[in-house]
Amino acid sequence: MEVMALFAGSSRVTYLLASAIILFASCDNLATNTEDDSLSDFLPASEVISNMDAGFNLGNTFDNGYNATDSYENAQLILLYKSAGMKHIRIPVTWMEGFGGDALADEKGEVNFNHPRFLELKKTIDFALQQGLYVIINAHHERHFKEHYDNSAEFDEKFTTLWTDIANYFIEYDQKLVFELLNEPEGAFGQMGGPVLHNDPVAIGYTRKIMRIGTEAVRSTGGNNEKRIIMLGTNSWGNHNQIFSNYPDQASLPGNGSDEYLAIQVHSYDPWEFCGQEGENSAYPGDQATASRMREVAAHGRALGVPLHYGEFGVGRREDQAQRNTILVRDYYRTVVQTAKAEGMASAAWDDRGWFGLTNGDAEQGFSFTYGIVPHMLEKP
Repeated sequence: MEVMALFAGSSRVTYLLASAIILFASCDNLATNTEDDSLSDFLPASEVISNMDAGFNLGNTFDNGYNATDSYENAQLILLYKSAGMKHIRIPVTWMEGFGGDALADEKGEVNFNHPRFLELKKTIDFALQQGLYVIINAHHERHFKEHYDNSAEFDEKFTTLWTDIANYFIEYDQKLVFELLNEPEGAFGQMGGPVLHNDPVAIGYTRKIMRIGTEAVRSTGGNNEKRIIMLGTNSWGNHNQIFSNYPDQASLPGNGSDEYLAIQVHSYDPWEFCGQEGENSAYPGDQATASRMREVAAHGRALGVPLHYGEFGVGRREDQAQRNTILVRDYYRTVVQTAKAEGMASAAWDDRGWFGLTNGDAEQGFSFTYGIVPHMLEKP
């Protein structure tokens, strides 16, 4: 339906009325398959990733609430990014903790789909899908789970329950809804400089195992989830350098590489001395070095037969935001986006509307792009 498209740029009241019209007019979810649609129409992950192209993160929203979870506000951001040419949105979602204890899922991983915050999430997902975007949702912070995972049945069952619940709820949604199992595995899954190191073989084994458990949970629900695109992750905060040790060969993948609807998501804030919020532009090694490492990562993905998604990247500054308003930083963003595209990968820039912000403004007065970074990154050099 185009009702949302017509009213989304208008007032909050009009937006809410349009939402009510859609809910009243259709007993089916937006952007879902009907019972007559065939799974044979579903594309393999390689084609979906190619179609996803460049996208953005709705950061610090459903993952931690620093930004409002209001669906009207989210709709305005979605329309802004869509107008720039973005093809997908990644929506980080924290389910089992955060928000002052007001979690979406309980200690067993069972999701409360009547929670007001989930209802705003669903509206946001539906709006983005109605706009023709691909949508990625994940399990984002989940810090207690990551820090205390011990390979026990208790943790495995919790993760199975969480993803079984999510998959069943969205089972009728079409292939434009993508599941990312666990954002940036860390803690017990291993991280650089942590109590459990990134190259610890046990931690890497845990990372592979939890990705297999999540994949099996989603696939077990059947229906559209049999061919739902599922994104695996790498440990040490999703670092793209970890793909080589986490998934050295097809045997390390769920299903031993036989599932053509799997993708791997990696993140890059490399080098942190440049990209991090305390970084300096003088630490940037240059566009050629950035592109070269990305090409090596892409080549490994091709060897695995699994497409890749750069799910987070960006440059932040806690204090000196002027450093971000430079051609050097804008060119970094463009290098990541255009290199990913040239290598058949998709990418999603991190936008937290703060240190790493790409947008500014508000829902009532309108949003705009910060420092011209987004328009620049979408231009070919």
